[in-house]
Amino acid sequence: MPTVSVGRDRLFAALGRTYTQEEFEALCFEFGIELDDVTTEKAIIRKEKHLDEDGDVDGNDEVIYKIEVAANRYDLLCLEGLARALSVFTGTEASPVFRVSSIPHGSILQMHVKQQTSQIRPYVVCAVLRGVTFDEARYNSFIDLQDKLHQNICRKRTLVAIGTHDLDTLRGPFSYEALPPQEINFVPLKQEESFRADKLMEFYKSDMKLKKFLHIIENSPVYPVIYDSNRTVLSLPPIINGAHSAITLATRNVFIECTATDLTKANIVLNTMVTMFSEYCENKFEVEPVEVVYQDGRKIVYPDLSCYKMEVPLSGILGPIGISLDENQVVCLLKKMQLQAQSHSLKGEPCISVSVPPTRSDILHACDLAEDVAIAYGFNNVPKSKPKCMTIGGKQPLNRFSDKIRAEVARAGYMEVLTFILSSHEENFDMLNRTDDKSKAVIIANPRTSEFEVVRTSLMSCLLKTLKHNIDHPRPIKIFEVGDVVTLDSSRDVGASNNRRLAALYCNKVSGFEEIMGLVDSIVKVARAQHVKFGDKYYVPTDEPEFFPKRQCKIVTSDGKQVGYLGIVHAEVLRKFGIPDPCTFVEMDIEALL
Repeated sequence: MPTVSVGRDRLFAALGRTYTQEEFEALCFEFGIELDDVTTEKAIIRKEKHLDEDGDVDGNDEVIYKIEVAANRYDLLCLEGLARALSVFTGTEASPVFRVSSIPHGSILQMHVKQQTSQIRPYVVCAVLRGVTFDEARYNSFIDLQDKLHQNICRKRTLVAIGTHDLDTLRGPFSYEALPPQEINFVPLKQEESFRADKLMEFYKSDMKLKKFLHIIENSPVYPVIYDSNRTVLSLPPIINGAHSAITLATRNVFIECTATDLTKANIVLNTMVTMFSEYCENKFEVEPVEVVYQDGRKIVYPDLSCYKMEVPLSGILGPIGISLDENQVVCLLKKMQLQAQSHSLKGEPCISVSVPPTRSDILHACDLAEDVAIAYGFNNVPKSKPKCMTIGGKQPLNRFSDKIRAEVARAGYMEVLTFILSSHEENFDMLNRTDDKSKAVIIANPRTSEFEVVRTSLMSCLLKTLKHNIDHPRPIKIFEVGDVVTLDSSRDVGASNNRRLAALYCNKVSGFEEIMGLVDSIVKVARAQHVKFGDKYYVPTDEPEFFPKRQCKIVTSDGKQVGYLGIVHAEVLRKFGIPDPCTFVEMDIEALL
């Protein structure tokens, strides 16, 4: 959950009254947020620098409230939005109405999008805040909101990147392009010399803040870049803005651009930025639009600050909460949460019509309205009641059957192990003498370590690896695991499917093939479901590369379906895992026995 740091005195000034800490904690609880910590600027600096409480640091003793808010409430990520929401909730302020200023068609600023941007970040949305008055606190809040959005909905700038500029230093119309890095030159923010884009990437690899964003575009043949009509670079998204258009406390007109791979999230981010800080504009809560022009002729005006309508039956709101209210009471509660609402009748049933403002992108369904009504009503005021029906949870059939399998194998003298479902590509294929045909294994796109590159397609490598790390134990070593493997499956909506398997490994001075066969016989006779039939001969010769030839077989049912395989592990496989003694291995599909 995001934590927002705000100055207590500034917050109370925006709320129009002061609170004791206990009173403010109670207000936060009622609103569904939490006062997480109370500190000072000096204490924060000491903590960051790992200094003692007596250590001398710069900063003031202003009391800082750290407030934990819901992850989907982007409008609460800055003091402006937090103070506005609490003021509306307490009834001291009405919900603002946001407007897009009316600009003559020939005078509206334009952003021209080149076709090449589709290769890397295809979308851009823009807006202008006119007549903004910044002071140091407002400026810091403006920058901090961008950082919070970048970490949250923007997913560390991979989905959306925000650029803010002093419009008075630029000249429209603007151009959003994608060019080879060798053709882009500009002076980046907080620098004095000009850099070529590819050299800039090398320069920022030593920057603790910016180096974590370089991977987003550094391997692309083209980099996104925004120019004004004088070919002045505004930004190289999602990395850095240009120094030429940097915002200062003297900035009066702010140009905001958001480049993105997700247009929906770009609109949410832009709307959040302009609705939070349009209260400092000369015309309060008014935003100047920008027209985005695509090469295919499309012209779209941003931002879209219109409210969207939701029609919800009264029972759909009150039913999940378990309270009884009339339509007018529900309307009043919704208004406390910045949602304008009206009651009417639809087919003889009471219905609520709700106007959702651009600040409340978290409202997607009737259950979201029910949650807001519950918050405004007060969770502590909801009467306690017993459920109309009593239910008792139980295990899934597969899990219950897995436990029976575990018990049966444990009674045979095997010790259970639990291993990671992720494995290295080498262990899953090469070390088992298998080849990767690219049709089975689920590959991890950005593994943190070489040991977790693929999702395992067999339990064999996991048990052999466990044996390797416990090779000094007295013989025989008898271990087993019941766990999932994952394979690609185009018939599933997620593109892959889980399969529950049993695997057992026997290691001794001799192979112990008969030991593993005895275990399989026990499972076939005792643990299988009644409808799963096995004939007199359920061992069929096979030829798998991880086993010795003619020392292996597959396990089949009477109708010919394979449910497992076993064999003496090949000496080459044992050598790769560093195991000196012979081993016999079995793996069975538990779901086929269920």
